[in-house]
Amino acid sequence: MRFLEIISKKRFALISIFLFLYLILNLLDGERGLISYYEKQKLINQLAEEKKNNEMKLKSIEKQNNLLTKNIDVDYLEVIYRTKFMVGKKGEKIYLK
Repeated sequence: MRFLEIISKKRFALISIFLFLYLILNLLDGERGLISYYEKQKLINQLAEEKKNNEMKLKSIEKQNNLLTKNIDVDYLEVIYRTKFMVGKKGEKIYLK
């Protein structure tokens, strides 16, 4: 009985404590919390780096495609021929990467 009397007298303090703990937990944890925010920022940075790498690869492939289609670059064709078929001139040394 004494416990109920104490609780009834300190009701406002208990409710305030529970609400405060609830707000703190939701601010730090949860889908929209601080921890989730930093995880999402990290993911955004990783995706930006991946996008940059993919754009560089795409530019490289487009450049190679342009060398082979519009104005045929004989030097580039020779480089491709030598690397794919490992062909060289007489007396030439070929080093593989």
